[in-house]
Amino acid sequence: MAHNTKKPGLVLENLSAGYQKKIIVDDISLAIPQQKITVLVGANGCGKSTLLSTIARLLQPLGGTALLDGKAIHGQPTKDVARQLGILPQSPLLPEGLTVFELVSRGRFPWQNFMRQWSDEDELAVEEALRLTGTAAFAHLPVESLSGGQRQRVAVGRALVAPGRAILADEPTGSLDPKMTDEVIHLLQHAAHQLG
Repeated sequence: MAHNTKKPGLVLENLSAGYQKKIIVDDISLAIPQQKITVLVGANGCGKSTLLSTIARLLQPLGGTALLDGKAIHGQPTKDVARQLGILPQSPLLPEGLTVFELVSRGRFPWQNFMRQWSDEDELAVEEALRLTGTAAFAHLPVESLSGGQRQRVAVGRALVAPGRAILADEPTGSLDPKMTDEVIHLLQHAAHQLG
């Protein structure tokens, strides 16, 4: 199949995913709509996380291609993909010794390099992500001092610190209570509809 380089967003073309040549998900083709939340539903063990891990470049595809704005994800430099694609795991492993502000700031690293260091734009993006996620009040606190729900909101902030990125969320509310689940879903809906 010829790649449609004009098709924006995330497109899977005959993508197969698995581990060490064992195919778990086979021959998936779909286009994910932009500015919307798309949900993959299936039984435990059917391959949802395997598919997301392959799209996120944590696994190599066993066949086919994942395209982001018409370019193969696995053929692009990591920094380029990180500018366009954020990952929100179910239970994020957040490093200790960082404040909330510092952790959310790491979502801006794909824009940093030797010539372009921290900018006013980066500062504003982090402050906006903290505001949107309701975490600005504890931006100065160490991440390890937060509750599970607060940590997940901070992880959402880190993913949202670059508006316009596609976010792959792997059961982002699986370990949260119902109230916090509603808050995280609302945050993601707001990001999809308001931030693009």
